[in-house]
Amino acid sequence: MSTLKVNKLRDTSGSTDAITLDPNGGAVLAGVTTVTSVKVGAAVTISESGIEASGIGITCANINGTQIGGRRNIIINGAMNVAQRGTSDTSTNGVGTVDRFGVIRSGVDENPTQAQVDVASGTTPYSLGFRKAFKLTNGNQTGGTGVTDYISMRYKFEAQEIASSGWNYTSSSSFVTLSFWVKSSVAQNFYGYFYVHDGTAQSLAFETGSLTADTWTKVVLKIPGNSNLQFDSDVDNGLDMYISQFWGTDRTDSGKSLNSWAAYSGTSRTPDFTSTWYTTDNATFELTGVQLEVGPQATAFEHRSFGEELALCQRYFYEVKEDTFAFAYRDDYKMAQVQFPQQMRATPTVSATYEPTTGWNSYQANNSQVTLYRLENLGSSNTYVRALKLDSEL
Repeated sequence: MSTLKVNKLRDTSGSTDAITLDPNGGAVLAGVTTVTSVKVGAAVTISESGIEASGIGITCANINGTQIGGRRNIIINGAMNVAQRGTSDTSTNGVGTVDRFGVIRSGVDENPTQAQVDVASGTTPYSLGFRKAFKLTNGNQTGGTGVTDYISMRYKFEAQEIASSGWNYTSSSSFVTLSFWVKSSVAQNFYGYFYVHDGTAQSLAFETGSLTADTWTKVVLKIPGNSNLQFDSDVDNGLDMYISQFWGTDRTDSGKSLNSWAAYSGTSRTPDFTSTWYTTDNATFELTGVQLEVGPQATAFEHRSFGEELALCQRYFYEVKEDTFAFAYRDDYKMAQVQFPQQMRATPTVSATYEPTTGWNSYQANNSQVTLYRLENLGSSNTYVRALKLDSEL
């Protein structure tokens, strides 16, 4: 093999050297020709606007314009890991098991059951780190579908959570993205909607798309801002999210548009529902991996530790399951004081059982602690507060 030894290379019609070589093997290029795009294999294209990889655009705007690091998920307990109240409930119309997620109902012949359940191994949510789901089991609705009947899962946000999220919610070119995993025992399309409380109430309806029975499906929804949206910087209820199983026709509208904001109407929350799930005894609906994040694309679910998630949930509900000893504060009158592990959203409602059961007739509470008084002289007998529950849910 021969070696060509030169110091410089120049085009035959050029006036300057294009490449200058140095004795150490380096090269200096006078100019580099650019191209519009470069194809790398079958799945990756590199262009001046970014990298398109297997259909997922990676651009400077996506990286810098949205929140990639830090806490992205505005939803608390979206992996359904925390259930302070218990793992199964049929009586509560609201949050009864999984923290922050509730079930509302009306007109039913038999109450549905809400529960925290395991995600089965071998499924796609399981392989992505999800171990728990929020499950709703329908009752036996023997009377069929009434126009005022409904069953729906619901999640409530503080107004300040949205106001300070980084979403420019009054701009139609600014987005938040909702994603979640869902499974239904009945094959059908389901609807949900967002409801904004502050200012002039607004709503936006969405759909899951047609679900295959007993099959986990990931749903992704890109939600634009709107000039009519308002979120106050306070701890009150600013936004509701409904992922619904059925709404009767007095609350639905066959002509309801999807994925666009409009003034809220209680008679036009979603399009009309298919009634199959609602009229199927013991039909089930499971939900996990719920994430709402600022930006136009869904990113991988933000898994948080159980301890961190529990602390976030305790802003809204806290249960002391161990006995709290009451001490004498005047003569033989007793007082029990409990400091909350987290500052609660607002002064909570207080419920408890006591030993002895009589004489407890007052308490003082704020969002940091509660003091309970027993105004009965029992001498030196032991006195306890048991099963103390503090509720500051929206």
